[in-house]
Amino acid sequence: MTLETLLTGIAWFILGFTVVQTTVAFLNYLFRIDFKSYAPNQQKLVSVIIPVRNEESTIGYLLNDLAKQSYTKLEIIVVNDDSSDATAEQVLDKQKTIPVIRLINSELKDAGWLGKNHACFRGAREAKGSYLLFLDADVRLGRDAIYSTIGYLQQEHLLFMSVFPRQLIKSRALSRIVPLMNYILLSLLPLFLVKNARFASLSAANGQFMLFDHELYQALEPHKKFRKEKVEDIHIARYIKKNGYRTACLTGDENISCRMYDTYHDAMEGFSKNVYAFFGNSIVLGWLFWLITITGILWMLLLPWYILPLYLFLVVLTRRSISKTSMQNIQQNILIHYEQLWTMGKLLYRALHHHITKSHQWKGRSIT
Repeated sequence: MTLETLLTGIAWFILGFTVVQTTVAFLNYLFRIDFKSYAPNQQKLVSVIIPVRNEESTIGYLLNDLAKQSYTKLEIIVVNDDSSDATAEQVLDKQKTIPVIRLINSELKDAGWLGKNHACFRGAREAKGSYLLFLDADVRLGRDAIYSTIGYLQQEHLLFMSVFPRQLIKSRALSRIVPLMNYILLSLLPLFLVKNARFASLSAANGQFMLFDHELYQALEPHKKFRKEKVEDIHIARYIKKNGYRTACLTGDENISCRMYDTYHDAMEGFSKNVYAFFGNSIVLGWLFWLITITGILWMLLLPWYILPLYLFLVVLTRRSISKTSMQNIQQNILIHYEQLWTMGKLLYRALHHHITKSHQWKGRSIT
């Protein structure tokens, strides 16, 4: 085999991979779920569990959203994970007007747990509802968010589902990094197959919004099983699938959104703890994906002239499909595609550095 043949073969492989990306992204857009079309068969008590650590700037907004839900059978359990700010005071103040709120302390004493995982488990132990809904404090909910997702869970006969909220991006700097997670997820994982496929690898979850049947949670105790995992949500989804239960992983609509980070630095540190999880925790696959996507346009120069415009069309169609599914800025994601990919390289490097040096921290705690 000559060097020219080898290089041409690599170029054709990259083109084929891009075709697969485009196909998955387009099908995820085509088969996305419209939550507004679902309604519960019956309203059973839902226990909303919110682990909080230094969330004084966000928790009040979420509690207000929960108070306005059209689904009314709720209990709200806020688990204070050793906050050093006024988070607890904010919750107690809201409790005066929203009596279904309970504030409890995580009481983390076992070094074998990560803080958030223990707070979720502690909240579940206190819950009385038929369903457990775990939310991050920075999630925002429209009036029908819980009504429609409970409706979907019941009508589709699911015991677990997770939603990737629509990400609210407030700065040019954050637009270089926040859309990357959806770009990876929605170009590699066909979400429409998660519900019925038996393979555990065809599953994902987002800890920002996870909804369980309470009996399933009690049987598996997933946060306890993955108490040391910093990317517990994906492990939980695969664990449930391995045990033979039907699950679903969906993208959010206007009723479920989240503003995860305020600064580029926070986003880089936050995403660096879970970016390799999107590649099955494989560092090699993560870097291979990055190399293929960022250098693909150069490899197309080795193929017939008409392949380059075809490749560019596929890239644009992929970004357009993902942006529409994610309810993000289509034009911006297309125009800064390569700027985002360069940022992905920096993110992978940061994650690798933390992995090697065991130096990753989040909110003042080591989570390595």
